[in-house]
Amino acid sequence: MRTQSKYIFLALLSIAISFGGCKKSFLNQEPESGLTDANFWKTESDLKQGVVGAYSSLRGMGTFSYWVFGEMRSDNTTFQYNAPQRGQENRELVDQLLVSATNTLIQDYWRDCYVAISRCNDVLNNVGRIDMPDASKTQATGEVKFLRAFHYFNLVRQFGGVPLRLEAIKSPTQAPSKGRASVDEVYNQIITDLTDAANALPEAGSYPASEKGRVSKGAANALLGEVYMTQKKFGDALIALRKVTGYSLLSAYKDIFLTTNKNNAESIFEIQYYSTAGTNLSSNFMYQFAPFNSGTAVTNDPGTNLNFNSGWNTPTTDLIAAYEPGDLRKDVSLAEGFNSGSGFVAVPYVKKYNQGFVQPGQTNVNFPVIRYADVMLMIAECLNEQGFVPDGEAFGLLNQVRRRAGLAAKSFGNPIPTLSIGSQTEFRTAMDQERKVELAFENHRWYDLVRTGTAIPVLTAHGQREIAKNPSQFPAGSYQPTQNKLLLPIPQREVTLDNLPQNPQ
Repeated sequence: MRTQSKYIFLALLSIAISFGGCKKSFLNQEPESGLTDANFWKTESDLKQGVVGAYSSLRGMGTFSYWVFGEMRSDNTTFQYNAPQRGQENRELVDQLLVSATNTLIQDYWRDCYVAISRCNDVLNNVGRIDMPDASKTQATGEVKFLRAFHYFNLVRQFGGVPLRLEAIKSPTQAPSKGRASVDEVYNQIITDLTDAANALPEAGSYPASEKGRVSKGAANALLGEVYMTQKKFGDALIALRKVTGYSLLSAYKDIFLTTNKNNAESIFEIQYYSTAGTNLSSNFMYQFAPFNSGTAVTNDPGTNLNFNSGWNTPTTDLIAAYEPGDLRKDVSLAEGFNSGSGFVAVPYVKKYNQGFVQPGQTNVNFPVIRYADVMLMIAECLNEQGFVPDGEAFGLLNQVRRRAGLAAKSFGNPIPTLSIGSQTEFRTAMDQERKVELAFENHRWYDLVRTGTAIPVLTAHGQREIAKNPSQFPAGSYQPTQNKLLLPIPQREVTLDNLPQNPQ
């Protein structure tokens, strides 16, 4: 009975999808709840609300799980140890590579991904029922296929093979999965979805102002390129990435993250947040990333009690040291401390998302997922992996990103050693460095380390430096990466109730 009750709950959770009902614009639509197949999926408006419901899943995950598993697990960020408050040890264990199958954060992450996938499946399963123009159906299909691929890409990189759910759950008997698909099967589905999405979606510039932020052909091709790179298929990745056109670097790095400059010429895909009275669409990164002992010195928000909700995603000494002298990105991205009433406190924090607040505890800051700088660096990496060419196109792309940051160009045989790249291996090192600082706090670092095969040595050295600062605050076994630990354990609840085999730990 316990298992059957669990399946009934999952089925009802999947069916009780939230849909956007506000008519102002795509950016500020808030979902309505309590709608089912019996009284929905009749009009074009219903379909649009269903698509917005699929997008809305990104908001909650963007404010927490994406950065916990994509950034804090890496050498870029850690946490501010809070001795009197030990209620968030699950987060600390993720950072320390000590996470277990019973960690509630893993269960929440798994659940949220599959709820989001279910919303996409609902749209795909019902779009054919609605009498509306084919062009609108095609676009809606492309949008949710991109979103489904995005969630499966995160799942397969974090857990390995996972259940492939491609149909909406309509009854308790459909709730049990068919088991874990292989990694290749998951990637094949992701590639199919992204290829379909790229063929179905319009260019980003085709959307009216009120629809900015929807996924586009460029977003689908950019994500497809990253998928191929993760599989070491650099030729296929290059084909996809070269189709990402119509974007450009902004002249100033700081302008990318301004709330007045959302979905700008460099933005390919970002999670949309909107703060206004009476909605639940705002972001809160600024508060979570502030030092817990900073009061209002970092946020300048006198109406919010920060206490123990802060001190997360803290920049590491490794990352701070990675910035070259004169790099304009450093001051935009982080601060090495804050000024309190008693002087300077040397606790670093993420500054990139400190763009002010709209209401106490609520900000209007979007979270970048794919930027054109990322695509440029991925193209450069693909070119280098296909063969090192001294001062070729890969150098040009790398140096465009560097020049915007106020840094000198790197070249083959440069007489200045720090600016010289003389081989394919040295170019890889330069690429690792550039992506680390250019994309800091944007949830790329963990995936880059695993994708390039450098995670174990990098995280081992990083962990040794972290432990040396204060050995007594770290549990035994902290920061001891192994090949098995590069995958998260399958949540124990899923292992037990859905009969899924566990990842070796």
